[in-house]
Amino acid sequence: MNTPLYIIIMACLVLMSAYFSATETAFSSLNKARLKVMGEKSKKARLALKLSENYDKLISSILIGNNIVNISLSSIGTVFFIYHFDDAGATISTVVITIIVLIFGEVCPKSIAKDMPEAFAVFSAPIIRVFAWVLSPINFLFSLLKKGLSKMLKVKDSEKTSQEELIMMVEEVTEEGTLNSEESTLVQNAIEFSDLKAEDILTHRIDIEAFPVDATKEEIAEAFSQSKYSRLLVYEENIDNIVGVVHQKDFYTGTGVTQKDIRDVMTAPIFVLPSKKIDELLRLLQKNKSHVAVVLDEYGGTYGLVTMEDILEELVGDIWDEHDEVTENYRSVGENVYRVNCAMSVDDFCTQFEVEIETETISLSGWVTEQLAKIPDVGDSFDYLNLSLRVIATESHRVTEVEIVVNEILEENEEVNV
Repeated sequence: MNTPLYIIIMACLVLMSAYFSATETAFSSLNKARLKVMGEKSKKARLALKLSENYDKLISSILIGNNIVNISLSSIGTVFFIYHFDDAGATISTVVITIIVLIFGEVCPKSIAKDMPEAFAVFSAPIIRVFAWVLSPINFLFSLLKKGLSKMLKVKDSEKTSQEELIMMVEEVTEEGTLNSEESTLVQNAIEFSDLKAEDILTHRIDIEAFPVDATKEEIAEAFSQSKYSRLLVYEENIDNIVGVVHQKDFYTGTGVTQKDIRDVMTAPIFVLPSKKIDELLRLLQKNKSHVAVVLDEYGGTYGLVTMEDILEELVGDIWDEHDEVTENYRSVGENVYRVNCAMSVDDFCTQFEVEIETETISLSGWVTEQLAKIPDVGDSFDYLNLSLRVIATESHRVTEVEIVVNEILEENEEVNV
C-alpha cells in the first residue's frame, strides 16, 4: 500500500468536506442586501448573489458533494486502517474519521463561514458553480423526487414574509448595530404604514377648526389667528356640510385681506371613508394637490379630518413648527401619581404605563368612557390592573384629563399580612 498517497487523498477529502460545509453555512447565513452592494464592484459577488437566488439547486449540489466526499473518506479510511491494524482497523477508522470530519470538516469551517458569510460565499461561488454544473443530472432527479414528495404530502410553497417577520428582522438588524434606533423606528413605521386607516389618525369633528361660508372677513381672520392653522374648513349651515377649504395665502393678499367672496378663494374638499388606508389616502392627496381630506361617518356627516402632516407623522414622528404648542401627555404630580392628557393614544398610554388594553378606541378619552360605560363626569373613577384612574376634567361630554395612581404589583408568591 502506498501510505503517503492514501494520507494525501484523505487530507484532500477532509479539505473538500470543510469546503462544502463552510459553503452551506455561508449561503444560508449571508445578507443579500450586503451582497448586492458588494456586487456593484465585484463580479464574483454578483455570481454569488445569482447562485443564492436559486438556493434549492445550490443546497442540493452542496449536500450531494459533501456526502460523496464523506462516504469516500470513510471508505478509504477503513481500507487504510484495516491494512495497518488488521481486525481493529475498522473500529479505529470509525473513531478517527468521525473525529476528524466532525472537527475539521464540520464545526471549524462552519464557525468560520458563519462569521464571514458574504466573503466566503464570494470566494466559493466560482468553485461551487462548477460542482453545480457537474452534478446537474443528479440535481434534476432530486428535483423530480422533491416535487413528487411535495404532491404526496401536500406541502404548500412557503408564504411571503409576514409583517411581523419583517419587523423582527429589523429589530435583529438594529441589535447588530446596522441600524440606529431612529432608523429602526422609521423602517418599522414604513412597514406598518399600509395597515393604518384614516380613522386611526384623524382629528375628531369636535376638534376641527372651521367657519361658516357666510362668516365675515373679520371672523375668518380671527379664526386663522386663533387656530394658527394655514388651512381651515368652510361649512354651510353646520359642520356636517363641509363645502370647501380655504388656504391662508389665498385669504390674505399683498394688500391685506382678499376682496373676493370666500366661495371664490376656497377649493373643493376631498371626502373619504374612515376605512380608507392612509397609503392610498396619501396618493389621493398627492394626485389632487391637496393637503386636507374630510372623513365622513356612516351617515355622510363629518367624522373628522386628516391632513398630509398627520399621514407623514406616522412615518417620521411628530412634526413641529414654531406655532405649535407643546402639550405634555402626562406629568408627575406626586409619588406614583400622574396627570394624563386624554388626547393621548391608547398605544402610547400602554407603552408609558406598561399595561395591555384590548379596545377598538384610538384615544385614551374614548377608552375611559368605554370603561365607565356612561357619559363621564368629574370625579368618576375605576381601577384597571395596577392603575387607579379618576376623571379630573371634561369638555363637551368627553374626558380631557385623568389622574392616575400606579399601585405596586404584588408577586404571586408574596404574602399579604393582615
